[in-house]
Amino acid sequence: MVPASSRAAVQVADQTYEIQEFAIPAIRADDAILRVDACGMCGSDVEQYDGAFRAIGIEYPLIPGHEPVGTIAAIGDDAARRWGVREGDRVAVEPLLGCGTCESCLLGNYRRCTAGAAIEAYGYLPTDRAPSLWGGYAEYMYLAPRTIAMKLDPDLPLELAALYQPMAAGVRWAAQDSGLRLGDSILIMGCGQRGLCGVVAAREAGAGTIIVTGLAKDKHKLALATEFGADLTIAVDEVDTVEAVRDFTGGRGVDIAVDVSAVATQPIVDAVAVVRPGGTIVLAGVKGSGNQVSLVPDTITKKELTVKGMWSQDIRAFEPALRLIESRKYPLEKMHTHSFGLDDVPTAVETLAGRVPGEEAMHVMVVPH
Repeated sequence: MVPASSRAAVQVADQTYEIQEFAIPAIRADDAILRVDACGMCGSDVEQYDGAFRAIGIEYPLIPGHEPVGTIAAIGDDAARRWGVREGDRVAVEPLLGCGTCESCLLGNYRRCTAGAAIEAYGYLPTDRAPSLWGGYAEYMYLAPRTIAMKLDPDLPLELAALYQPMAAGVRWAAQDSGLRLGDSILIMGCGQRGLCGVVAAREAGAGTIIVTGLAKDKHKLALATEFGADLTIAVDEVDTVEAVRDFTGGRGVDIAVDVSAVATQPIVDAVAVVRPGGTIVLAGVKGSGNQVSLVPDTITKKELTVKGMWSQDIRAFEPALRLIESRKYPLEKMHTHSFGLDDVPTAVETLAGRVPGEEAMHVMVVPH
């Protein structure tokens, strides 16, 4: 039975949350209500918490949380038929909505939607847009008609289920749209959730050599990267990345470099230096609107490099990501480090950001109930 209202952690200002209560709307034929069982926390949640997204038009107040896993509490007949789910099913929700009418959406590229909000996605829409419950940091969440809800194995632990988005990022960025081919060498720059999932995806796609970078303080993450299949890990504040990659590849360089690091721009410069002529660079780490990169453009030209910017994921990546998680082939549960209740969302964000002394966070999730 769906209650009349839902508590939610609402961001009302930079680094400021309030617990508020919202009415749960009555459903229609083509929408649904999700009981949020868990919501994974992304590195971009830290930037959102700090206020970095206001520069691109994200407005307060809003309910963050764009990696929700939950149980269908109520659903209209049309939505149930379209999504292939019913009440009581556990689902993962793809965050991107898209407006459904702009050129990008009509071509199937809803990641590039330009006609809706600044980011037309769960976790970024303001609460003054009815029916307010647009984010995963809430007990219940509204699912709009354009939602993509993907059914989950009901026996899959929440700690694994909540990894569906970082795994989809790894699949798309490191394996699908990077152009990775059997036997290719790949450098993954950054060893957070998406970097580690990129190792899994690259290994599954048949990469010949996988190199992963991080900081000395990330040695527990780099160790897990090795367990997932990395051939070499580099602490970039102790070892020169360019020299280490060149040495390991016999001077050839790598076929592909994928930058998933946040804020830091040096990885982009290093990628240009270590990718072989004719290779590919994938830029997926968000750097912040004010950050700039200093490099020599002629290097890209002379080496005939392909540089791809990648934003988010889509259904092509989510489906294989879920199947990979459900296979239990890799000890992905080792990525999960912290769970927090709804009242402790600020502490959860600070923990993921590495601002809580003594805590080594890797994957953090909010459990509203």
